[in-house]
Amino acid sequence: MDIKQSYKLVNVKQWQGDPCLPFSSSWDGLNCSNNGYDGPRIKALNLASSGLTGKIISSFSKLKYLEYLDLSHNSLTGPVPDFLSQLPNLRTLNLAGNRLSGVIPALLNERSNNGSLSLSVDGNPDLCLTAQCKKDEKNNAPLLAAILSSVVVFIILVIVVIVIWKRRCNRKPVLLAENQPVSSCEEVVLKSNNKQFTYSQIVAITNNFQKMIGKGGFGTVYLGSLSDDTQVAAELLMRVHHRNLTAFLGYCNEAERTAIIYEYMAYGNLEECLSGSRKELSSWKNRIQIAVNAAQGLEYLHYGCKPPIIHRDIKTANILLDEKIQAKVADFGFSKFYSTENESHISTAVVGTPGYVDPEYYSSSRLNEKSDVYSFGIVLLELITGRPAIIKSHENTNIVHWVTPFIARGDLQQIVDPRLQGDFDFGSMWKAVEAAIACVPPVAIQRPSMSYIVTELKECLEMEAAREQTQGTDEQIPRSNSSFEMDIVDVETASGPEAR
Repeated sequence: MDIKQSYKLVNVKQWQGDPCLPFSSSWDGLNCSNNGYDGPRIKALNLASSGLTGKIISSFSKLKYLEYLDLSHNSLTGPVPDFLSQLPNLRTLNLAGNRLSGVIPALLNERSNNGSLSLSVDGNPDLCLTAQCKKDEKNNAPLLAAILSSVVVFIILVIVVIVIWKRRCNRKPVLLAENQPVSSCEEVVLKSNNKQFTYSQIVAITNNFQKMIGKGGFGTVYLGSLSDDTQVAAELLMRVHHRNLTAFLGYCNEAERTAIIYEYMAYGNLEECLSGSRKELSSWKNRIQIAVNAAQGLEYLHYGCKPPIIHRDIKTANILLDEKIQAKVADFGFSKFYSTENESHISTAVVGTPGYVDPEYYSSSRLNEKSDVYSFGIVLLELITGRPAIIKSHENTNIVHWVTPFIARGDLQQIVDPRLQGDFDFGSMWKAVEAAIACVPPVAIQRPSMSYIVTELKECLEMEAAREQTQGTDEQIPRSNSSFEMDIVDVETASGPEAR
C-alpha cells in the first residue's frame, strides 16, 4: 500500500486488502505465487503507463521475491536506486520511457551483462550506463570548446576565400569560342542525352565484366570504356523475382515523362484491409496465410538474393493483396543490399516508418536483416490484434508495449482481434503470438531469422487448416478466468510466450 499512497495510484483497481488473497481477487497489475509453504508471494508487478511521478521509492526493496518489475513509460525522475540490484530474484527490470538521470548502479549493469537480468532503460536521455560517461563529459568539455572554435574560424576563412574568388572572376568576364579552353571561374552547363545500350554492348564496354571496381546501391559496378575512349562505370542490376514480391513490369523514360509499371493488386494494401471491413480478413486462416506469404518474400530478399537485400520499410502499407488474398511485399524504393563477406549491416540516413523501426537503429544508425525481422514482428502483431503499430490513446502506445502485460498474464482474449469471433485453432494462435514476440526483442541478436519465422508460421497455417477440416464448428477463445494460465514472460528478451 506504500506504493499506492506514494504514487497516488487512483486508476489502479482492486488495490484493497491483501494483494494476493484470495487468488481470484488479486490486485490488477500484480501476480502472486503460492508454493504451499511460505504462502503467497508477489512475483510480478506491472505499473507501466500508470502516471508515476517522482523518484523510485524504497518500498520496492521489500518485495524480495519479485521477478518481474515494469515501471516503463511513466514520469519517474532521479537516479536508479541501488536497492533494485539487491533484489535477489529479479529477472526483468523495465525502466524505459521515463526521465531518470545519473548513473546506472554497477551491479545492475553487471547482472545485465551476464544475462541474469533483462534490463531496459531506453528513452531516458539523461541516464548514463556507466560512471565513465559522466567523467568523459567533464573531460571532453575543453576539447569540444577548442574544436568548436576551430570550426568557426575555418568557416569564416572559407567564406572570405569564396567572396574574394567570386570578385576576381567577376572583374574579367570572358566570352569563349567554341573550342576555347574553360577557366576555373566560368560555369559551364553540360547537357547529356541518356543513351540506351544493349546487353551485348555493355559486355563489350566492360570487356566481359573484366574489372569490378565496387558495389552500388543495387548491383556490382564494373569499369568500362566507350568507343571514344571515355571511361565509364557500369552497374549491373541484380534480378529480383519471387511470387511474394510485387513484379516490376516495365518503365517509361520519355523526355520529362518517367514512370514505373508494377502488377496490379486488386485488394490494395494490408493496412487498409485491416482498418476496413473486408470479410476475408475475419478468417484466421486467411490472416496467417498473408503472414506466410509476406514472410516468404522477406526470406527471399535475405537469403535468395546475392548479395542479400534489406527492405528497410516493412509495414502493413507495403504488403499488397490480390483478389485471392495472396500477399506480396512491395515498395523497394528504400531497399539496399549488403555484402555478407565484408559487412553485416548498412549505415544509412533515417528510413522506415515510426512504430516499425528497429529500436537498435536509433542508437547505431545501422540496419541489417534483423531490422526487417523486427518490423515483420510488428506486422504479425497487427494481424493478430487488428490494432495499428502505434495505438492512438491519451498517449500513443507502441503495440509491443500494449500486448506485453496481457501476454505476461496469458490473457489471449484481450489481444486477439474480436472480429475473428474466436473462430480459430487455439494452438495456432498461440504459436503465431510466440513468433511475433520472438521478432521484437530490442537487441537484434536475440531475434530469429526469417527462415525460422517462415517455418513457424507454416505450422500455424497447418494447425488452422486441420481444425477447419476436422471440426467444422466454431471454437471460442477461453475466458481469461479459465484454468489456463501463463508464466511471466519477458517479451523483451524471450523467444515468446509459453502456455502452462
